[in-house]
Amino acid sequence: MLYQAYQLQSDLMSPMRLLAQASSASLWLRQTEGSMLRKISAACEVMSRMRLTHSRPAYGITSITVGDDTFPVTEEKTLSLPFGTLLRFRKEGVSGQPPVLLVAPLSGHFATLLRETARTLLQDHDVYITDWHNARDVSLREGAFGLDDYIEHMVRYLAAIGPGAHVVAVCQPCVAALAATALMAEDDHPAQPRSLTLMAGPVDCRVNPTGVNELANSKPIEWFEKNLISHVPLPHAGHMRRVYPGFVQLSAFLSMNLERHKQQFRNLYQHLVDGDTAKADVIRVFYDEYLAVNDLPAEFYLETVQKVFQTYDLPLGKLTYRGRVVNPAAIRRTALLTVEGERDDICSVGQTVAAQDLCSSIRPYMKSHHVQVGVGHYGVFSGRKWNQQIYPRVREVIHASAA
Repeated sequence: MLYQAYQLQSDLMSPMRLLAQASSASLWLRQTEGSMLRKISAACEVMSRMRLTHSRPAYGITSITVGDDTFPVTEEKTLSLPFGTLLRFRKEGVSGQPPVLLVAPLSGHFATLLRETARTLLQDHDVYITDWHNARDVSLREGAFGLDDYIEHMVRYLAAIGPGAHVVAVCQPCVAALAATALMAEDDHPAQPRSLTLMAGPVDCRVNPTGVNELANSKPIEWFEKNLISHVPLPHAGHMRRVYPGFVQLSAFLSMNLERHKQQFRNLYQHLVDGDTAKADVIRVFYDEYLAVNDLPAEFYLETVQKVFQTYDLPLGKLTYRGRVVNPAAIRRTALLTVEGERDDICSVGQTVAAQDLCSSIRPYMKSHHVQVGVGHYGVFSGRKWNQQIYPRVREVIHASAA
């Protein structure tokens, strides 16, 4: 009933938000600085933006500068599957750069959360991204989607890219990326990645547990299934599919910093009243992305909570893929880089570097680790320190192992 109640509330509020949106635009054209119309217009815009959306925002990457030249970028669907698309950012007129698969989390937001990560990588690489679909838009006839399916998607995506690719996984998919690489190495798959970069991922959540880890262990998995899983209501294409709704995940994120988010909307109102559109646009862009939610297939969510956060299957050597034990020690020819943020309160220092010990067959000179001082979780893959300090390390590992 949770999703049905949310859908009813959303449907009832939609006309009011649309009216607020139209009123804001109309009043903005007629207002003057400091006028009451400007204040009403600002209030209407803030109200219209306090809503969730369920469609992927645009990546908005239309061009990229390589050296002194600027090249157009187009999105190209390389492989489309029911639950995700392998999307390539193809640069017109540029060739010979190492291909990189950017593996995005499936955790309540769309892959566009890594827009800045992709844009930075595009300077020196041929970039592909795992563009996950909203589970509420996937028909029941497509079947279930669990952790094994996520790993299988990675293997299929790498096979579609071909030999010589590199993997950069951010946050949650680090476990699946490591598992897929191990399976491909054990099978001597020709498309096994030449390098694997794991950024702020929960490889071993026993190390320095965070609030997120403690929450995952506060209840048995049956509680999560009973209380957090819902059926998709009509009129969505995935009607009756069991999902972990993106709005539930977002509510948890919002509650962690509720006062900060409330203050940001107050700031948006004041910037609009003051006519400071540049500052208002920064907040608009952030929340357009942050409030776009992506439902997770129930099977994937529950298996991730249980196997990654509760029973620690990968570090304990118990993780299986379709009945087959995943063995990170099988990885021999893939260079490994692990990256952590000093102030990360979602995936703390020590949880990602644990992959270094698991991959015991990789030669020491092919392993490296970087702890970025002064950044939290999102600072690992976006912002100034990502661009200036972390990315050069990632680029160095990729290019050193590209030959």
